[in-house]
Amino acid sequence: MYTKDIILSYVSPNLAHKLEKADTTFFEKMTELRIRVDKPLLIYQLGKEYGVGEKGFEKPESAYRPTASDIAETIERISQYSLYALEEELRMGYITLPGGHRVGIVGKGVIEKGSLRTIRPISGLNIRISRAIKGCSSNIFPQILDTDTQKRLPHNTLIISPPGCGKTTLLRDIIRKLSDELGLTIGVVDERSEIGGSYKGIAQNDVGIRTDLLDGCPKAEGMVLLLRAMAPDVIAVDELGGSGDAIAVENVSNAGVRLISTVHGYGIEDIRQKPNLKVLFDKGIFKKFVVLRKPGEEGTVFSQ
Repeated sequence: MYTKDIILSYVSPNLAHKLEKADTTFFEKMTELRIRVDKPLLIYQLGKEYGVGEKGFEKPESAYRPTASDIAETIERISQYSLYALEEELRMGYITLPGGHRVGIVGKGVIEKGSLRTIRPISGLNIRISRAIKGCSSNIFPQILDTDTQKRLPHNTLIISPPGCGKTTLLRDIIRKLSDELGLTIGVVDERSEIGGSYKGIAQNDVGIRTDLLDGCPKAEGMVLLLRAMAPDVIAVDELGGSGDAIAVENVSNAGVRLISTVHGYGIEDIRQKPNLKVLFDKGIFKKFVVLRKPGEEGTVFSQ
């Protein structure tokens, strides 16, 4: 299904009427659709911003401004008219669509016993498009391999990137190449359903024929589970940083299993200061670091 068809099937009829004027090929490079109550309807593509109005693309200041009804109807479509069934995802601040597309949600937080229970009413949505780009890791892939091992295992590698710079897309392609090209058994903990884009537990994105994917499971618990049950050569996770993640990473490393992971950040020194990750740097767990930049800026691979 084309990206345009996916988007139009989930937004309100009013928004779909305006968005359908854009060419189908334009949507194939789209990264985000921002829908905010009484704010311009905006599309992001390759780092550029486009307003959407009655005549198609317009300047943001003259673009259509969605109403509360547009948001409400869009949420109803996304939840398949059962918002209660998505209460747990709402508590996390996002809903994952088939194909791994993620809908970020903001609005009025409902607090219960000191914790966020849900978000109602909802005042803004950010539909982020998940897209597999096969071969995007080709330049980096040889640089993270440990040629001293018989199986050509990867070094423990950390991909560092600001939001929206393609770290999950890169991780997905590395997983696929390790699985299909090197014949390694890969265990993936896909806590937010973004790597595999699972629907009913089945990955919609190509993550390789030798990859076992654990969808919707917290990273720390998932890494231990895969280590005990699936005998992986490599474990891959997205967005390290939780309080229990560092302990799980150490367990993986001590078991002789290699790890590929991502983390939000702007460079090695930035990540080194994060309390939950500092211990991993101090112990030299990661041997390779891939630092991604904004679109148009070159990334870098470092060794430790």
